[in-house]
Amino acid sequence: MAIDGQLRRNERGAGVPVRHGRLGRRGPVRSIGRFLAFAVVVLTVSTGTVVAVAAWDVASSVKPGIHLAHNADTPGTTASGADVAAITGGVNLLLTGTDTRTGQGGAYATSAELEASSGAGSNDVTMLLHIAENHQSVSVISFPRDLMIPVPECPRADGSTASASSRVMMNTTLARGGLSCVVSTIEKLTGLRIPFAAQISFNGVTAMSNAVGGVTVCIASPINDLNTNPPLHLAAGQRTIVGDEALSFLRSRHGVGDGSDLGRISNQQVFMAALARKVESGGVLGNPVTLFSLAKAATSNMVLSDTLTNPTTLVQIALALKDTGLANMVFLQYPTVADPRDVDRVVPQSSGAELVNAALVADQPIVLSGLPGRAAVLDASATPAPVPAASGSPSPSASVPATPLGTAPTPMPTGAVLPASVTGQTAAEQTCSKGN
Repeated sequence: MAIDGQLRRNERGAGVPVRHGRLGRRGPVRSIGRFLAFAVVVLTVSTGTVVAVAAWDVASSVKPGIHLAHNADTPGTTASGADVAAITGGVNLLLTGTDTRTGQGGAYATSAELEASSGAGSNDVTMLLHIAENHQSVSVISFPRDLMIPVPECPRADGSTASASSRVMMNTTLARGGLSCVVSTIEKLTGLRIPFAAQISFNGVTAMSNAVGGVTVCIASPINDLNTNPPLHLAAGQRTIVGDEALSFLRSRHGVGDGSDLGRISNQQVFMAALARKVESGGVLGNPVTLFSLAKAATSNMVLSDTLTNPTTLVQIALALKDTGLANMVFLQYPTVADPRDVDRVVPQSSGAELVNAALVADQPIVLSGLPGRAAVLDASATPAPVPAASGSPSPSASVPATPLGTAPTPMPTGAVLPASVTGQTAAEQTCSKGN
């Protein structure tokens, strides 16, 4: 019996792996407990570390950037994700939207769509973002696609050079010499140096719209446009648009205003102002982690200049808007008049264009005195928002809030007052898009 007992002990001793095999499996309660413990650890990590991880995540998605011809060197940032702060000084950033169907897939892969635009495509959207040196004012200037202007020589990616010309349509500059050529053209037109640029396609617009969770816009009268892809149908009222519907809204020309590209610009300004209000009310600019999330969407869906390939730079530029205030964000169309040589084209309106250029170069706030553009109207149901004016005098469309007794009035910022013929709006003004 002693031998039998020893044998049984030996069998148990030799079977250590078997005993391990008898250990109970991890039940769902235990797994949840481990997950919660891990979550607690993550949540107790410093904000700086979380931001640094977010920055690393964005950096992993960055593609090679485009070098801009007039950038002698590449300004950037050495800040890490943990100590990110608003960029120092002012910002000039050009955004261009291409209508190319190449690489867009889906509904844009048909022969008819590719015949409409392929390759580099046309820069049907060209906007300049100017943030003042003190970050107290922002101007977003839209340049019409049909604007006839001179262009400088443009080096191409293949080593060749597009020659200078005294008369070229704005939306041909992207195909002429790439993103750098669009930047050089706007530099020549305005007198500014523009170190930052980004290019976005249809799919990119859809992705960025999804990233911000859509934008709620006011529709004054029904908008129907069968020329967009997908077709656009928006009833009057407050409408939250996202994804492909947001893309069609921003592209719509035949469905808004007078059916012109100038009408489309004011329709886009309604969207941008609503987006600015959403970003401010949602506290996005105060949350670096959220900003890095949006930066990742941008780096994944845009072609960027090499000055923007450090993801922290994008976040620093966004943080420069944190304390600007909606009333100090101005969206305007570059001043134009009908081209005397072609009724379907426009040219710069000399006096208005000179005022805009001078204000940008002098880093002055731009003050509008006119109304929104052809496809936009003020939202009569909204509470009027205060609009800054120059030299302490409110603009005709401004609504100045009452000052409580016993307090000093808030000083109005000084700036360059544009003539009433220049259309646009501030981000504080709630406007509605109107169908044609």
